[in-house]
Amino acid sequence: MARKRTVTSILRTHVGVVPHRAKSPKYAEIHSRLQGAEVGVSVCPYCAVGCSQLVYHRDGKLLSIEGNYESFINGGTLCPKGSATYGLVVNPRRVTTVKYRAPGSDHWEEKPLDWAMERIAQLVKTTRDATYVHQTPDGRTVNRTTCIAHLGGATLDNEENYLIKKLFGAGLGMVYIENQARI
Repeated sequence: MARKRTVTSILRTHVGVVPHRAKSPKYAEIHSRLQGAEVGVSVCPYCAVGCSQLVYHRDGKLLSIEGNYESFINGGTLCPKGSATYGLVVNPRRVTTVKYRAPGSDHWEEKPLDWAMERIAQLVKTTRDATYVHQTPDGRTVNRTTCIAHLGGATLDNEENYLIKKLFGAGLGMVYIENQARI
């Protein structure tokens, strides 16, 4: 006759013992969807706080965006808007083209974003070359153009504003550079 085991005797022999195979085979196959993904560090696109984000991607596809726990600014946390950055990027209704109305036209055309960026670059270069002043009539060196201006948005942080000032002021010779946050 088998001896009846009491709860006390079972606990005495099994408490603190870790079974050799504590996971089921099915559980052992489960892994994070981010396993093996590349991660890049980015900045939240919304306000000027500059919260750091981790952007997980694999094979050119975005997998997840979350707060960067190593950031001294946000310590891995994101506000509701920052938490929704993934939805901003992968939204199927996101506008990826621009509306363009040619001079003298009576209708708008859809153009790809790459076309618009190239067009803006060409117009800036043409305007700068046509209006650049190296010296004033009295011989003073100014290296400027007063026919192009820049107004930055409130979401730009100090580093971005510094680079904008250097690129547009020193690089392109623009005089009128302003930031929305200061206005």
